Amino acid sequence: MTDIARSARSVGIVAPQTARFAEALPLQSGERLDGYELVYETYGELNAARSNAVLVCHALSGSHHVAGRYAGDDDDGWWDNMVGPGKPLDTDKFFVIGVNNLGGCHGSTGPRSINPATGKPWGADFPFVTVEDWVNAQARLADQLGIDSLAAVIGGSLGGMQALSWTLQYPQRVRHAAVIASAPKLSAQNIAFNEVARQAILTDPDFHDGNFYEHGKVPERGLRLARMVGHITYLSDDAMGEKFGRALRHGKALYSYDVEFEIESYLRHQGDKFAREFDANTYLLTTKALDYYDPAFAHGGDLVAALAAARAGFLVVAFTTDWRFAPERSREIVYALAHNELDVSYAEIDCPAGHDSFLLADPQYHAVLAAWFDRIEV
Repeated sequence: MTDIARSARSVGIVAPQTARFAEALPLQSGERLDGYELVYETYGELNAARSNAVLVCHALSGSHHVAGRYAGDDDDGWWDNMVGPGKPLDTDKFFVIGVNNLGGCHGSTGPRSINPATGKPWGADFPFVTVEDWVNAQARLADQLGIDSLAAVIGGSLGGMQALSWTLQYPQRVRHAAVIASAPKLSAQNIAFNEVARQAILTDPDFHDGNFYEHGKVPERGLRLARMVGHITYLSDDAMGEKFGRALRHGKALYSYDVEFEIESYLRHQGDKFAREFDANTYLLTTKALDYYDPAFAHGGDLVAALAAARAGFLVVAFTTDWRFAPERSREIVYALAHNELDVSYAEIDCPAGHDSFLLADPQYHAVLAAWFDRIEV
């Protein structure tokens, strides 16, 4: 796409905003936050009826910066291919909201923020937060924006869990939900991957029990390893094979532990970049929120009973090569929704990229989303 065409379909230059909340937020852990801030961005215009708002929920390492770019920065928002004029989530029709979740490291109140009780960064003392806590905080943001009913909530991976949870916690406030590359709960294997990643951080000598800010340190080694482990699960074997194969950087084996294979170089690059940009405590909190999410737990494991509270119309999307949140996990959601006689559409997209497919501009995937959003009345 040319720069001119790209600009014509972009929301353009954007700027984050900050919402402040003085009222205490009770948390599922039994703790509470007595005051907090949420950083968010909006794209498009809220209509007179305030009926065209769409909330985009981010995944583990995402943020409020969904689309467009900042002045002086060439990096687009993480879902810029999805959100904008004439794109599947069309900002000529919808008012789109992206929020950095509580516990995040992109401006919302989190471990880096100052704990008013101590005057120091929260660090390891920041309370555990869950998907349900994030949804409650997002609902308060919607209140502050004067939005009583969301046209839709959409998210991929952990964002899909938030979209699903919205339909259960606030069934009268969300009319449609798109749950993409997600699951009703993590498998034991997924929890295991998260634990390996957390241990990489927790055992880094520079972690200092989560209070590394005071020591002027960053547990870069732990973050780097955590991201490398995670990134392996985001890609399919075919995608890694096609992109890297067994290519050697020097054309022959050097018999060393330095980077030799191209896949090693790629993983180290991703790990180094992540360690520079992300917060270790946020990573720990977010992976635990993933682990804890299980709406069927309170219903004896019965997902059909758990989803009986929903009233929204649903789109559930899975990708054939996603082995982290495999299609059968999405079909569990579809089964439960259908058995509650809810309006649900299901698309299983043949995309070779694995779990990361939900972030890409796959033509079939985008066509499905565009058609679904086109049917939503505002």
